[in-house]
Amino acid sequence: MKLTMEGDTQILVTRRFAAPPAQVFRAHVEPALIKRWMTGPEGWAMPVCQNDCRTGGSFRFEWSDGKGADFHATGEYLTVEPNQRIVHVERMFLPDATPDNHVETLFQADGAGTLFTMRMTLPDGATREAMLATGMTDGMAESYDRLERVLGVG
Repeated sequence: MKLTMEGDTQILVTRRFAAPPAQVFRAHVEPALIKRWMTGPEGWAMPVCQNDCRTGGSFRFEWSDGKGADFHATGEYLTVEPNQRIVHVERMFLPDATPDNHVETLFQADGAGTLFTMRMTLPDGATREAMLATGMTDGMAESYDRLERVLGVG
């Protein structure tokens, strides 16, 4: 996973998966699959995964470490182009709501695999720095490693 800062407000995440775009996209939209890989650091789980991934749909993801720590995220889908692109707005509750994070995710064919690109746009630099300070990038990296295993390619 490669993480790049762009301007004052954006975070760009790129990663190549050895699975085709349709398979990587499916793992990002089907609740049963999301619960298997999008759990963050080791020891965490996603007991609640409600996902209506369609333009105009919404989601709610809840995470727990099983020891009393928990948080959740909610959001709305602005654009969904199956196997190609998802645009959504999300907010984390840690426990208070964070400012909206506008996220565009692309699933592009790359040989026999997928070039995954996610661009997060935060309202300002301070919000971006606060998000990075939570350690979210480590949990994200672990989740994407887990996704490789779920896809059966890692």
